Amino acid sequence: MALKIRLQRHGASHRPFYRMVVTEAAARRDGRFVEVLGTYEPQAKRSEDELKLKLERIDYWKSVGAKATDTAASLIRKAHRDGPSEVAPAEATKATEAATAEA
Repeated sequence: MALKIRLQRHGASHRPFYRMVVTEAAARRDGRFVEVLGTYEPQAKRSEDELKLKLERIDYWKSVGAKATDTAASLIRKAHRDGPSEVAPAEATKATEAATAEA
């Protein structure tokens, strides 16, 4: 079973919305999938809402042999370049711990 990381198209006409999924290579574009890895909305009003990916799950699926399509690979590189959004809550937790240690 060959696995692919690719986009599924959802949304209305002229208003696309994509899900990044892991699926078998033989499955249809909008067909059965194994796991949803994130979303991509090219016409989002805010740039923060445009691309939301679970980078740790993408890394896992790549480690077990899943191949990303060209478009999916491009979006993954963009997400890595912009930095993971999970970093901010961890820094907030450290700041909270430091504040309680001082008190």
